Amino acid sequence: MFSKAVKDMLSYNESVIPIIESHYMELTNVEKAIANYFIEQVTDEDLSSKAVSQRLFVSEASLSRFAKKLGFGGYRQFVFAYNNSHQLDKNLDILTRQVLNSYQKVLEKTYSLVDNDQMIRIAKMLDEYERVYIYGIGSSSVVAREFKLRFMRLGLDVDYLAEAHSIRMNITRVNEKSLVIGISISGKNEEVIDGLKRAQAKGAKTIMLSAAKVYEYRQYYDELVLIGGLKNLEISDKISPQIPALILIDVLYTHYLHYNKVSKEEKLKMTLQYVDYEFEKE
Repeated sequence: MFSKAVKDMLSYNESVIPIIESHYMELTNVEKAIANYFIEQVTDEDLSSKAVSQRLFVSEASLSRFAKKLGFGGYRQFVFAYNNSHQLDKNLDILTRQVLNSYQKVLEKTYSLVDNDQMIRIAKMLDEYERVYIYGIGSSSVVAREFKLRFMRLGLDVDYLAEAHSIRMNITRVNEKSLVIGISISGKNEEVIDGLKRAQAKGAKTIMLSAAKVYEYRQYYDELVLIGGLKNLEISDKISPQIPALILIDVLYTHYLHYNKVSKEEKLKMTLQYVDYEFEKE
């Protein structure tokens, strides 16, 4: 039988790759070698314990221990789940699968990291402060701009700053009635960090969206919203680096729309009418 953790993961995501990755740091060096083999989306047809053990120069017992650490009953059950998760993409080449799997990993990590109470809390904050400012430089500026365009349709008084000079100058507009949100995938962008630091000093509420916990800067923002980052995400290794942040923005937008929903829907309807878009009720 599958463990409860495995059942929950597979019910959300048919791939077993996120299950392997979630246990990766608990594995021995031998087990990590096995994990790497399957994470790379192997195309070998024979995945029997005998064939794989000879291919990786590990014992069949190691394969069994590896599978059990992931929550499976044994190696045979693991391979069964692994093979089933690849049936739908068997006609896709390795490059296409790598891109789609990257999106899948981002969704899985977002699903694990998202703090529902935090999303509700921040959604309410957006209405509690007179002005909202979004700071984002480089690829994060795309997210900052999207944030403004999405939320201004619902009547939010929001502006985004996408370059260092603009962020520095914006301090003259920031006060204790401001909510300032910084976006930095690495959590280390100096201009964004400095913008949050200066805003906080003027009494503003500050929030950081990042894929990393950078403790040396934690004092400069009141809330840290973790996004589902991947290795080499900042250099656009396979997918656009702003994707994980945009997913969180969509979650936040949904909660914000639900909060005082009637008023928000009326503002959205008005906005769409002004841009000649036919509004349809569900």
